[in-house]
Amino acid sequence: MAGSPYARGARDAAFAAFVAFVIALPMVGMRTVDRNLRLTLDFRLVEVASIVVLVFAGRFAMRLVGEGLARLVLPAAIAVVVGGWFADFATQTLKVVAVGGGLVVAATAILAIVKGARSARPVAPSAGPGLAARFAAGFQRSTVLVGIVGVAFAFALPLLPFADRRVLDVATTLLTYIMLGWGLNIVVGLAGLLDLGYVAFYAVGAYAFALLAMSLGLGFWEALPLAAVAGAVSGILLGFPVLRLRGDYFAIVTLGFGEIIRVILLTWVPVTGGPSGIGNIPRPDFFGMAEFVRRPVEGQVAFHQMFGLEFDVLHRLIFLYYLILVLALVVNVVTLRLRKLPLGRAWEALREDDIACTSLGIDRTNVKLAAFAIAATFGAIAGSFFATRQGFISPESFSFIESAIILAIVVLGGMGSQTGVVVATLVVIGLPEVFRDLAEYRMIAFGLGMVLIMLWRPSGLLAHREPTVRLHPAGGPPAETPAAGTAR
Repeated sequence: MAGSPYARGARDAAFAAFVAFVIALPMVGMRTVDRNLRLTLDFRLVEVASIVVLVFAGRFAMRLVGEGLARLVLPAAIAVVVGGWFADFATQTLKVVAVGGGLVVAATAILAIVKGARSARPVAPSAGPGLAARFAAGFQRSTVLVGIVGVAFAFALPLLPFADRRVLDVATTLLTYIMLGWGLNIVVGLAGLLDLGYVAFYAVGAYAFALLAMSLGLGFWEALPLAAVAGAVSGILLGFPVLRLRGDYFAIVTLGFGEIIRVILLTWVPVTGGPSGIGNIPRPDFFGMAEFVRRPVEGQVAFHQMFGLEFDVLHRLIFLYYLILVLALVVNVVTLRLRKLPLGRAWEALREDDIACTSLGIDRTNVKLAAFAIAATFGAIAGSFFATRQGFISPESFSFIESAIILAIVVLGGMGSQTGVVVATLVVIGLPEVFRDLAEYRMIAFGLGMVLIMLWRPSGLLAHREPTVRLHPAGGPPAETPAAGTAR
């Protein structure tokens, strides 16, 4: 029986369970607790044992599916889902893990059964794309309609009954990351440059705005364009020394640039405030005409007084939401227009083959520099909005993990796809927000979603994108011309 699928699956599952035990014991099974002003260890062995059992069962089931025993695994997976949904687990987290894992195993078993049924039937070979690729292509062809519906819903969101403070805060955060993703998409998706330090431009914009507002007393509308210029200048300064590099070397240098900016923010205490950051950053007013306050200073008028409304703290939140929505839409429109210009086509050509671009007379340095400057400008504008929204900034808000999240949004959405950035932002940023009630364990749901996406669509959710320029109509190649000397 050593060579049976059950024995092989059991050995594989036992090894996976052992690895899970080694990882879960220090991270989940031990927790420091303050008892009588002394830190003691609190062991949670029940949760560790539950995790080990779940990992063993899940790996064993997935191995049996791979061995062609999906019909036996499917009822067990459904039983785990039903039992986990109604059973009283030790913690809510284990319940989520059990139900989520059971759903993944059940879905895998169903796909294996369907695939096996199709392979059993004699079907003519087809070289066409798969279902996911066809869906992505169809979705991209209907982006205009999807975009109109999405923009209409975004503008109507604050007017809906469920749009409370938390919904507006989450929606504003999503729009901020969408704007950052569209900015980085110029460098990574269009120009094909792997930038691991994009958060540096985000930080430059935030600190430039804060310093201009605090030191020179400029308002939001005066400081915003100056912060954007600061971001563009920082992009150019980074671009000149590093754009001659390629591949991994370029990525490492951009990563170093992001860390240099973070260290400067930490150590340049007289200007940046160091670890303490900068606080009391002015909030934006209503186009210089009114403030979002209950009692304005003498000689000024408040927003609710101007429009004859009762004072409500949601007025500022709604205004901030619409502000970032308009800024993000401007970034999207500018990017779409740039892609149709010779500069945008040079970016896409550079992404495909930079040596061929050089042979055609395209100045690679200037093209890359333009991509960096424009993307840095958009990142700085998003940073300015972040500073005025939070009212406080510190170096901890601009760590490498922010660059990794923005890059994950671009890659998961499908490099070069504007709509894909929106969908990926809803997954990467929205999924942890949905499971926020699970505290730090919500990252389990986030990690599960990322794994499923990479297994299902490794090239991105909407990797398919229609070409900017076609040599022939979309219906197919042009008809062949008759060879010379043949009858017509």
